[in-house]
Amino acid sequence: MLPKNRTPTHPGEMLLKEFLEPLGITQTELASHLGWPYARLNEIINGRRGISTSSALAIGEALGTGPEFWLNLQRDWDLWHSLRKHKHVSPLRKVTTQHASI
Repeated sequence: MLPKNRTPTHPGEMLLKEFLEPLGITQTELASHLGWPYARLNEIINGRRGISTSSALAIGEALGTGPEFWLNLQRDWDLWHSLRKHKHVSPLRKVTTQHASI
């Protein structure tokens, strides 16, 4: 569920604040463990890159969270930001009529 009064937490911030820092793992150590360049992980942590499905799989396996956790964080982040720019589109009349009878 999207928060109403604040920006959702970016998955990179969650990764840093709730996993790396409490576990005493550096970005360099995790990047090396994942077989990633340091820059890839650092861009995620600093919110300059999102979590892809392959990133979610790798991070989920490494931290035992599963990929859905990371993908859900990314989805919430993306949707919250998109909603702020979105121009409302009214429903198609035909769709509204059909669904009213269901």
